[in-house]
Amino acid sequence: MRGKRVAMSKFSLLLTMMMATMARSASFDYGDALTKSILFFEGQRSGKLPPSQRMKWRKDSALHDGHDIHMNMVGGYYDAGDNVKFHFPMAFTTTMLAWSVIEFGDKMESDLQHALEAIRWGTDYFLKATKIPNVVVAQVGNPISDHDCWERPEDMDTSRQAYYLTQRKPGSEVSAEIAAALAASSIVFRKIDRRYSKVLLIRAKQVFDFANNHRGSYNDSIGAGACPFYCDFNGYMDELIWGAAWLHKASNNQNYWNFVKSNILSLESSSIVRNVNGFKVLSNGGGFGEFGWDTKNAGINVLVSQGVMNNPSNEIPFVPNANNLICSLLPNSPTKSATYSKGGLLFKVGSSNLQHATSLSFLLIVYARYMQANNKEVQCGNVVAKPSDLINLAKSQVDYILGNNPLGMSYMVGYGQKYPQKIHHRGSTLPTIDVNPNHMGCRDGDKYFQSSSPNINELTGAIVGGPADDDSFQDSRYNVSQSEPTTYINAPFVGVLAYFK
Repeated sequence: MRGKRVAMSKFSLLLTMMMATMARSASFDYGDALTKSILFFEGQRSGKLPPSQRMKWRKDSALHDGHDIHMNMVGGYYDAGDNVKFHFPMAFTTTMLAWSVIEFGDKMESDLQHALEAIRWGTDYFLKATKIPNVVVAQVGNPISDHDCWERPEDMDTSRQAYYLTQRKPGSEVSAEIAAALAASSIVFRKIDRRYSKVLLIRAKQVFDFANNHRGSYNDSIGAGACPFYCDFNGYMDELIWGAAWLHKASNNQNYWNFVKSNILSLESSSIVRNVNGFKVLSNGGGFGEFGWDTKNAGINVLVSQGVMNNPSNEIPFVPNANNLICSLLPNSPTKSATYSKGGLLFKVGSSNLQHATSLSFLLIVYARYMQANNKEVQCGNVVAKPSDLINLAKSQVDYILGNNPLGMSYMVGYGQKYPQKIHHRGSTLPTIDVNPNHMGCRDGDKYFQSSSPNINELTGAIVGGPADDDSFQDSRYNVSQSEPTTYINAPFVGVLAYFK
């Protein structure tokens, strides 16, 4: 009993320190950060830009995508600072934007319309990518030729090869993630645009069937198109279960629930391998602690837990694993596997670390709300975690990203007084067509990349890869893992910011 009291007093001390930190950061304008986090997606748009485009330095680009396979693949998002459309992370981005609106759309106010536009920009594109039955377009743009150039998306003259999947060349992870994105988005649009919602759900079912009936990895089917950039090292079973979970949530069809239940244990027995800079790295914390574009385990457990939390016959293994996730993250948990910098930022092995801070913060908040609704606590050894503890941990991550860190730097471009100026992003570094209407070739952008001056165009709302584990940050285009923004860092943060707004 005494040990438990000591543990609880330490826990109370930790919370007091966190509350003090929060008090120092009370001046953060989460509403402004939310607005900017959504605006960022307009800077990543590919295709014909709409009249409502607010990020004016971006122009139409890649208007002939899909021409080589006689399909219209104009649209979608560039994933990061390059000009390739990688559909695997793009689909995860769309799923997370949809989940953000499902959970927190009622808190977004005037930003909701822009969030819906960001989702629809993704789903309209994925409807094109899945238009032909038993064919899924998995990527547009040759990454080797693209990465060899530093040019505006508006000027691209690199290969825009389209990589596609068929029954003989399957890609279950990409297809199932697209199915998840379409299913989640169908929930978002159900009350807003019933016809569109129905179209999304019907297509989600078709694409899931393709993913499930013709199993295989897109690593093998499109090879160098995906690897080493977005190789799926963790297998496709998690995406199939994730897709089925979203389809069950969207359709309430028992068959999808049966699929989830009958296959979830296959994730329990498999080792978690992560893609770290194109290399396979074994996770040290178990699958329950992993969530991102490649590994869906923790997301599955949190998503499913909402409906089974007070149902003993169905809650295993979802709720226990979601609880394990919490215990792996809480700084004072005896089973913690995540590490934290001295400044308080959560770290996992690999580059672009803020993808973990944003996605796991999202899961913390969502799970805290489910716990609250069901009057639950999580037991981590001799430490008891309440919903408020999860919220406080997520808030510490949000505040760190927005500027409450040893450098006093916001890692969101355009937010606060001090933020990264030399991000690794082609369009942001090069003069816009309004300023320089002449075509800029493959190497014409080199002098801008090599310049010590700040980027010419502000990619407002972009969250960069973030600092090193000693809280240091190199504001340099050469330091890709720290200075490059990605759509899948921002997407879960949209929901997180909406909650704290």
